[in-house]
This record gives sequence, C-alpha cells and structure tokens, in this order.
Amino acid sequence: MALDKAAVAHIAALARIRLREEELEPLAAELSQILTWVEQLAEVDTSDVPPMTSVAATRLPMRDDKVTDGKSRDAILSNAPHCVKGFFTVPKVVE
Repeated sequence: MALDKAAVAHIAALARIRLREEELEPLAAELSQILTWVEQLAEVDTSDVPPMTSVAATRLPMRDDKVTDGKSRDAILSNAPHCVKGFFTVPKVVE
C-alpha cells in the first residue's frame, strides 16, 4: 500500500504531529515500506500455530491461598503518625 504526501499529512494531523513539508515525502516512503512488510506478514499461514503469551513455555509459581493476619500489625502501625487500640487514626474529613 503506497501512501502519498496528503495521506501522511492527514495521519500526522490526526496524531497531532507537526511535520514540515520536506519531511512528508521521506516519511511517506518509509511508511509505505512498513505497510508493505505488514501485508507480507498477513500472507504467512499461521493456522497450525497455537496462541501463546510468551515464546518460552513457563508457568507462574503458585502458593496456597490462605487467609492470615500477616503477623506484622505492630510493624505496620509503627509507621503511622497516630494509632489507637491497634487501628490507624486519621482526622475527620466529613463535616
């Protein structure tokens, strides 16, 4: 697919990219080459290729889903500017 200067100027305007007049012709040639390459990729038969998320077959490490208290309440509350009876205290924001 060949692009002309008018098409490149229109694409640049849609993308909010300011281009000088002398930049349009080289950019049109470069974008036309990219579109030709993409058209070549569309011709490749990928019907036997399974969908994948990565080129390496890996699995994420799993852990048991257990509910715990974290055993770090005091360490967390030590960072708070104010706490009362094991809870954060904050100024009232609703009047």
